Amino acid sequence: MDGKVTWNGNMVFEAVGDSQSPILFDSPADPSQRRGPGPMEMVALSLAGCTAMDVISILKKKQQDVTEFEVRVHGDRAADYPKVYTHARLEYRVTGRAVDEAAVQRAIQLSVEKYCPVHAMLSHAFPIDLTFVILEDEGEGTRRVVTEGTFTASEEIE
Repeated sequence: MDGKVTWNGNMVFEAVGDSQSPILFDSPADPSQRRGPGPMEMVALSLAGCTAMDVISILKKKQQDVTEFEVRVHGDRAADYPKVYTHARLEYRVTGRAVDEAAVQRAIQLSVEKYCPVHAMLSHAFPIDLTFVILEDEGEGTRRVVTEGTFTASEEIE
């Protein structure tokens, strides 16, 4: 991967990588003037985005009827500089029709133990807790929690 980050004045920077899709980074003195995420925010969002792409791809291959999907991320940071992440939590929220819990657990496992390079890298730096919620899509915007739990690896990846 090659890229560059260009200063656009104040604390605004434009980053462009191989995709040629620009991203604005910003860290203004006044948070209400923010034009983009800060670098640490992007780290956390990259973690969630990487595993989200894996999990939805795997669930689709397993022919799960997923109607909505999101990964929520929360990162705890050290109080002192450089204020690195010390812990993170990912919550996978899968909404669909008769979504199989075993399929969700296996998709998470494959993502975090085999496919997601962001998780593989960051899990060496700080602990990452994984939880999931499966909701039944009952139509007309109605959802019902079917199950929720903590992901724990139960078998070796094949």
